[in-house]
Amino acid sequence: MKSLKMLGFILVVAAVLVAGCTTSETPEATPTPTQTPAMKNIVETAQDAGSFTTLLAGIQAAGLTETLSGEGPFTVFAPTDDAMAALPEGTIAALLEDPEGDLKDILLYHVVSGNLMAADVTSQPDAMTLNGKRIQFDTTGGVMVEEANIITTDIVCSNGVIHVIDAVMLPKDNIVETAVADGRFTTLVAALQAAGLDTTLSDETMDFTVFAPTDDAFAALPEGTVEALLEDPSGQLTDILLYHVADGRYMAADITTMSEIDTLQGSPLAIDTSDGVMVDGANVIITDVKCSNGVIHVIDAVMIPPEA
Repeated sequence: MKSLKMLGFILVVAAVLVAGCTTSETPEATPTPTQTPAMKNIVETAQDAGSFTTLLAGIQAAGLTETLSGEGPFTVFAPTDDAMAALPEGTIAALLEDPEGDLKDILLYHVVSGNLMAADVTSQPDAMTLNGKRIQFDTTGGVMVEEANIITTDIVCSNGVIHVIDAVMLPKDNIVETAVADGRFTTLVAALQAAGLDTTLSDETMDFTVFAPTDDAFAALPEGTVEALLEDPSGQLTDILLYHVADGRYMAADITTMSEIDTLQGSPLAIDTSDGVMVDGANVIITDVKCSNGVIHVIDAVMIPPEA
């Protein structure tokens, strides 16, 4: 009997102990998932940075806020407030007075469609902007886009990427526009128009090197030569003009390392650097006039191809 009582006592104690152990356990807390903050778009990111107030004011004035807040993706080369302040006095105010004109063109010149990361910039020579003109990249000393240094790269946004630059880029004219604006190439421009080559040399998707004779160079031809050429623009005139054009962008530094350069006419130009720089007997008097679709080197004589 005593043994039965003892067994019952032991069972009760065991039950109490088990119950105590069960109720004292603390259930494991369910971990709360960490939420990653939503990535901001290009405009929001620029606003948060605090160093693009002038750029953002221009974007708003030109009606581009919605565009650059949209789906994209876009690559923006963003000038800082210091870069904007370095423009000539009164430039910003004048641009803001014409937001749909030059201001919008300049801003779109800083935007490329697609995600163009720093690795892409350093592996390609240029990119087409939303302005319709190309910007050139240079990695020979740091990373530059046109004349601006890229000082911060790869700021990733929800709709693209921002690269910070230290200067405002101004769109360049194409070769024909540059020649017209200069004022010293009226005969050359008239000849290009007569031969239908002005459209070719205005193509923003191509690069050309033009050795451009001045009006004085054309005036030095025998009397009546220019008039005769203009009467037959599809013949000898076209050959002569194409003899002044090379496919590709050749700066003076490139030319001085070459003995000749192929032309669109088909005959090569001989290059002589023994005393200055000469091409086919003409002196190169001004070099490296940069255009949106190539480069102009000014020469002091009209070159006549061998077959002409």
